[in-house]
Formats: sequence, structure tokens, C-alpha cells
Amino acid sequence: MKKVLTVLALSVLMITSAAFAAEPAQAPKQQRIAVVDIQKVVAASSQVKALKSSQEAKNKEIAAFIKKAQEDVNKQTDAKKKQSLAESYEKQLKQKREANLKDYTAKLKAADADITKQIGAKATELGYTMVLPKSAVVWGGEDITATVLKSIK
Repeated sequence: MKKVLTVLALSVLMITSAAFAAEPAQAPKQQRIAVVDIQKVVAASSQVKALKSSQEAKNKEIAAFIKKAQEDVNKQTDAKKKQSLAESYEKQLKQKREANLKDYTAKLKAADADITKQIGAKATELGYTMVLPKSAVVWGGEDITATVLKSIK
């Protein structure tokens, strides 16, 4: 029994060592690290510019709504109607702000994902294995901000 176990253990050892010896040793892949000034890229993005412009327009609409609501409430002479109208306008304002925030958040996430995708595509095209924000790197990495800015939409 001991001989069988010894032969079996030696066989397994020989097979595994042969399997490891058969695999060629691969050299570790060279890491190329790039850095990108995210703030510059975001500021140059047409999506972000359009989102900012859209948000400013929506803020103006909300300001106009508030002004109209205040005028309407102030015109009322009956206290109960004034209170009811004020509550109605407050509810509408809350809904507008929530819808605005939800829309803005969704568009901002989409813009962020698109910018990240474009940076990744450009870095891959240039042969980089990793991209870090420039603000997080104290030293090292190749700055590809200018290259990314040329290709950003």
C-alpha cells in the first residue's frame, strides 16, 4: 500500500512539474502610465458646455416661475386663497426642481461616461495601460491632456 501511494505521489509530482516546465515563462507586460488634466478635458467637452447652457436656461425658467408665483400670491386678498395658492406654487416649484435635478444628474452621468470612454480610447490607441488624473499624481506618467483635447467631442 505504501509503495502504491509513493508511486502515485511521485507520478503526480512529475506530471505537475512537467506541466509547469512546458509553459514558457512570459516577461511581464511593460506598464505605460498616462496622466490627464480632467478639469481641462471636462471644460473643453461640448457635452458639458451644452449641459451648462441648458442648466442656466432652466434656472432662468425657475426664477421666472418664482417671480410669477410671488406676484400671483401677492395679488390675492383672501387669506385662505393666498395660503392655498402659495402651497400650490411651492409644490409645483418642488416638482420642477426635482425634475431638473434628475435630468441634470442623468445627463451629467452620460457626459462623464462619454468623456471617460474617449480618454480610454485615446490612451489605448497610444499604447497606454493606465490613465490617472493629473491631480492625483505627484510625479511621473506621460501627460496626454493635449492629445485628448484634440480628440474630445
